[in-house]
Amino acid sequence: MTHIAWLGKKTPFCGNVTYGLSTTEALRARGHQTSFIHFDNPKAPGSGTSLLANDPDVSLPYLVKSQVYTIPSPGAQRELRESLERLQPDLVHASLTLSPLDFRLPELCQQLGVPLVATFHPPFDASLRNLTAGTQQLTYQLYAPALSKYDRVIVFSDLQAEFLARLGVREDRLAVIPNGVDTNQWYPTAPQKESGIAPAKGTAVHQVRSRLGPERVFLYLGRIATEKNVEALLQAWRLVNMDGCRLVIVGEGPLRSTLQNSYDEDVFWWGYESDLATRIALLQCAEVFILPSLVEGLSLALLEAMASGCACVATDAGADGEVLTSGAGIVMSTLGVTSQLRTLLPVLRDQPVLTGELGRQARQRVLQRYTMSRNIDSLERLYGELIRRAPLAA
Repeated sequence: MTHIAWLGKKTPFCGNVTYGLSTTEALRARGHQTSFIHFDNPKAPGSGTSLLANDPDVSLPYLVKSQVYTIPSPGAQRELRESLERLQPDLVHASLTLSPLDFRLPELCQQLGVPLVATFHPPFDASLRNLTAGTQQLTYQLYAPALSKYDRVIVFSDLQAEFLARLGVREDRLAVIPNGVDTNQWYPTAPQKESGIAPAKGTAVHQVRSRLGPERVFLYLGRIATEKNVEALLQAWRLVNMDGCRLVIVGEGPLRSTLQNSYDEDVFWWGYESDLATRIALLQCAEVFILPSLVEGLSLALLEAMASGCACVATDAGADGEVLTSGAGIVMSTLGVTSQLRTLLPVLRDQPVLTGELGRQARQRVLQRYTMSRNIDSLERLYGELIRRAPLAA
């Protein structure tokens, strides 16, 4: 049995949180021991007592934590070292949180004699191919020297690996391991997607369908923030007559109130949904899933929609375009998303046979390449390789 110390953060709406927690759960299911070390250590008012004193995992203190980065407290590095010395893991796997600790981990783990793996998943757009300036590109340029000191760096796509190699990260330190989803949990419901038979009363699908009504569902699920480009979808929906169809926006974020005030007609604003069964049911009720992002890593929401049998439309941001190539979905450019959707939406409205076939192809693609089982198989092989030998020299 291998003991893995997983470093990440527990914050709603962050893709790396879902990735980290689902992966650690899957590793535990296979008999591995995992310890989750995360930035989440709020203090009780007026005292030095942690509100998470009974947390079975390790909580590190922080000064600032956002969707993008984490600023640890001055004592966080010491607490991390003491935690690793106490836990004595066989391997440390860091889901990088864009924190100063990311740059100190290689030296710390080298001192402790523990192999160190990083999952590097900052979002990016297609302009990475040209090494042009921008926030995402600067992040990659900043991190490249530090990533070279990790024993392995996991990325989600060949494009990411090629870009990091061009920035100087040794190719033998890079491992392309895409996200995976549990296809026994995320799956299509035949009555909804094919036969039109009403779902059984009392089920999550029935409850969702009761709220949404009988129209065909076009769904966006994710954060409502600038980089997700939700307004481009809303603009296109307003410009096209989508009789018999309903656009459902599931999620929360800084732009929600502004966009909801501007695009309230003909749009169902579901809000943030924390219940897993309801999120699954939303995708099972959806015929089309649309992801108009300007930047991405590899969207878990997209993979979950594909596994659920949705016809998927996404931009080529991050690795999403790679996932949908060769018939598994419709890929848009990140430029001119509204005009592209103005053309695509009427086709998807008028061609339910097409959306059904796209949904079947999408699930087949996930079964072939993006299952959680396949993801964990790859991680186990990587862990085994590193544990069998001493950590690589920096």
